[in-house]
Amino acid sequence: MRYIDREEARDEGRRGQLLDAAVEYAAHQGISDLSLRQLAAALGTSHRMLVYHFGSKEALLVAVVREVEARQRQFLADLDGDVPPEELGRRLWDRLADPAMWPYEKLFFEIYSQALRSRPHTAELLDGIVESWVAPIADLNVRNGVPPADARATARLSVAVTRGLLLDLLATGDQEGVRAAMERFLVLYRGGTVPG
Repeated sequence: MRYIDREEARDEGRRGQLLDAAVEYAAHQGISDLSLRQLAAALGTSHRMLVYHFGSKEALLVAVVREVEARQRQFLADLDGDVPPEELGRRLWDRLADPAMWPYEKLFFEIYSQALRSRPHTAELLDGIVESWVAPIADLNVRNGVPPADARATARLSVAVTRGLLLDLLATGDQEGVRAAMERFLVLYRGGTVPG
């Protein structure tokens, strides 16, 4: 068993505070166009502290994306229970499609594309970027009657459809059209006609 000393705990606490501040700043101002020094000033710290806790601006952006993704998965987990799968999907979509979430999602796609191009300090984002969603959704699928042999493929399809529609929404701003497409997907999903 490894014990964490007080200094380590203090460092983790400070890192968490900086990450929370960066997430909030990203939601309201965007952060991808800022230098590390500008971002540090906006967060009320020094660029040296950001480098100490995150290593680089890109690594901080990856941490922000991962934190937002973790919060979305927690939202999904909190919904789990007696909510029918179609309604669960609708509630998650409502949250994701909320214009207040768009800055986070733009950052997600920006960093995702940088990671796909192996930009330094971003490639680690790809670790688990799909599986972190597929696993819990596959579990939900099984609990809701999807045959175990189809649960993972159906979950992966759900992730792909959701991300694709989010990209569509961010590119077009067509909330009505994208919402109709998501509703159609949810109906197909409920009816079991989504290939698994």
